[in-house]
Amino acid sequence: MENGLAAVGIGPFLSVGAILLVLGVFGIFLNRKNIIVMMMSIELILLSANLNLVAFSAAHGELSGQVFTLFSLTVAAAEAAIGLAIVTVYFRNRGSIQVEDVTLMKG
Repeated sequence: MENGLAAVGIGPFLSVGAILLVLGVFGIFLNRKNIIVMMMSIELILLSANLNLVAFSAAHGELSGQVFTLFSLTVAAAEAAIGLAIVTVYFRNRGSIQVEDVTLMKG
């Protein structure tokens, strides 16, 4: 039985990864007001990198890229949970999660 990557090829996977990367970068640069949207855009960028790792790993018949992706997803999930907890506490204290309000904490 043939695996899915050999039947389709690596091109569509890399195209989806490139689309996710572009959406993540646009999300960061076009929306600098909301921290939640910026965090989701960073997650899109990480997912695009993970998709490319899995695609190349499957194309070469190795598991190293898939194992690294598993560790990367674990770290990204922990990062998202901690970031969301920080944003929630900040919202409770300040009443806003706008990026301009966060920059007032400098100094």
